[in-house]
Amino acid sequence: MAPELVSIVVLMVMFVIATVLPVNLGALGFVAAAGVGVLVGGLSLDDSLAGFPTDLFLILVGLMFLFGIAQQNGTIDRLVEWSMRLVRGHLVAAPWIFFTLATVFSAIGALFAVAIVAPLAMPFARRYRIDLLLMGMMVVHGSLAGAFSPISVYGVVVNGLVAGTALPSSPLTLFLVPLAFNVLVAAVVFVLLGGRDLVGVRSHHVEEEDEEPPADSDVSVPGGVGVRERTRAGTRVTYPQVLTLAAIVVLAVGTVGFGLDVGVLAMSLAVVLGILSPAGNAEALKGISWSTVLLVCGVITYVGVLQEVGTTELVGQGIVALGVPLVVALLLLYLGGVLSAFASSAGIIGVAIPLALPFLLQGSVSAIGMVAALAVATTIVDVSPFSTNGALVLASTPEDVDRDAFYRRMLVYAGSVVVAGPLLAWALLILPGWL
Repeated sequence: MAPELVSIVVLMVMFVIATVLPVNLGALGFVAAAGVGVLVGGLSLDDSLAGFPTDLFLILVGLMFLFGIAQQNGTIDRLVEWSMRLVRGHLVAAPWIFFTLATVFSAIGALFAVAIVAPLAMPFARRYRIDLLLMGMMVVHGSLAGAFSPISVYGVVVNGLVAGTALPSSPLTLFLVPLAFNVLVAAVVFVLLGGRDLVGVRSHHVEEEDEEPPADSDVSVPGGVGVRERTRAGTRVTYPQVLTLAAIVVLAVGTVGFGLDVGVLAMSLAVVLGILSPAGNAEALKGISWSTVLLVCGVITYVGVLQEVGTTELVGQGIVALGVPLVVALLLLYLGGVLSAFASSAGIIGVAIPLALPFLLQGSVSAIGMVAALAVATTIVDVSPFSTNGALVLASTPEDVDRDAFYRRMLVYAGSVVVAGPLLAWALLILPGWL
């Protein structure tokens, strides 16, 4: 069997194993890169592993380390607290507040924005009788809305893959298109899942400096039902939180405004925070998701082998041979979307763009539009309870909720998104040809 076909079979086996067994897809990627490269492709071991993304490794670790510190010292909780105060008296805004929080955290580099926001948003929704599916999906779509900023992990991965090719690129377009797409989807979700019922529902916030907050009690207010809430006042921003907030601002300004390396800057800021405020630094380092780092780096390393043995060129030629560019584009979007619903979006998009490269080089469809559509199609399905984001929402559901029933609701919603998401991305981004 030709090396190209062997590498494709191995790739399919990798996805099957990672789906049915608790085996990291990235670990499989490293093993496959060495095995296929040396035994089938005739490459040396060094050449087989040469595709390891050193820059991306530093970005992933640096961002996770920095935001792990922010989580440990309470900076993230402080930001959420300030945002929650904005909805006092106007619960209709609550889902959008959490949507915006997830967007901002994701856009400035927090890989697991859902893990930060969902544990706060879901109990909040339960407390104020907001539909849990509405709140959970708003958080996920918020995270996806900011997922492709130039300093986010997804944005760096995709821009890095495109930058190494002859394709035109537009980091700003890649950021804004998924942002607008997910805002649109979130608006539809908000309407369909009862967001309009929150109009006129208000909560009243009463601060008491010296008393423990008593149990909530419902009260009638003009125009709807309100919840009177008492909390402790006088909590001040701490020194470590001030430093961390400043570090986040420096990260955003330094990378976007001055083009500084995301990974180096994030790691440097994390180290500075560790020196100036050591508390929580060790815990933040332990909290780095090494499984995600392994996943992304392993998959991209194997993609390097696919390129070396000619697999991407072979697949691209086969796709182009279909002869109908719009149909080919739609099939690629569905392929990425369906696979991503059961596997890692970061891993799938790292494979999808190199596989689509020969097709994109033909110029039959807009390369910028197709890359943006692939970004949308492979991430919009992260609402699935089988994906990381969907699983985090399910795990954040309060204990007094019937999780089996909620799981079934998530499955129905995820199935609808898998069917409609890639088609909508194709219809809005590829078919008109406006990008």
